Amino acid sequence: MKSGKTRRRSSLLDLRGDIPPGIYIASGAALILVIFLAWWLVTGLAWVSPIFLPSPGAVVSELIRQLREGLLWVDVTASVYRITVGWLISTAIALPIGILMGNFRFFEGLFEPLIDLVRYMPAVAFVPLTILWLGVGDQQKIVILFIGVFFQQVLMFMDNVKNVPFELIQVSYTFGLNKWEVLWDVVLRYAMPAIWDTMRITLGWAWTYLVVAELVAANVGLGYRIMRAQRFLQTDTIILGILVIGLLGLFTDYAFKLSYRKLFPWVEGKRGPHA
Repeated sequence: MKSGKTRRRSSLLDLRGDIPPGIYIASGAALILVIFLAWWLVTGLAWVSPIFLPSPGAVVSELIRQLREGLLWVDVTASVYRITVGWLISTAIALPIGILMGNFRFFEGLFEPLIDLVRYMPAVAFVPLTILWLGVGDQQKIVILFIGVFFQQVLMFMDNVKNVPFELIQVSYTFGLNKWEVLWDVVLRYAMPAIWDTMRITLGWAWTYLVVAELVAANVGLGYRIMRAQRFLQTDTIILGILVIGLLGLFTDYAFKLSYRKLFPWVEGKRGPHA
């Protein structure tokens, strides 16, 4: 007899369904290849002026020139240093404040009004003030990166710890743990995968603020190179800088994803495939 239930055939478009790793990787590579071919075709047929869109060959030539002259390495080193320091300082301050706000109503009431006020202020608006206060060195650029990330980061950390089930905290008290032991051994351990994800996302935000941080009074850095090229309509340099920032950001993002799978393997099954 035939079963009353018919097994549904799997599809590439099943909700949260798994697909072969080869297809997963090939699909992303295919989209990038299609975009590259379209770029090569449009510029090769001269449908767009090189002033507005240089050819892939022109961008590669600019890459070779910057590598040969050492410009790219100097810019990458300066930008990575600023991103790293700004993001680390922001995280080191935002994490404890977010944990306190997520667990104690007093600290939430103390900090949230100010954080909600400042987080809507564009980071670029602070550029003149930070130059006045700190000059034009790396400290000013690091502060702009800090402002761009910190206030959103605090609220995300707060939400991470607030999502810990309250029932879990109550059960922990029945085992004789005090509130600080519950906070450290239960709340933080439960929330740590989400906190790690927040770190990954906010590091990506830091990369998006790089050009803003290097907008004024910089003489080195990827953002500086892009803004300088804009003045002389050097679109090949602009596109190269954008691509390098994107690749560096992609590298850090995948580094966080890989470390997530190593640090929190028990969470992977709950998130679905390729999370």
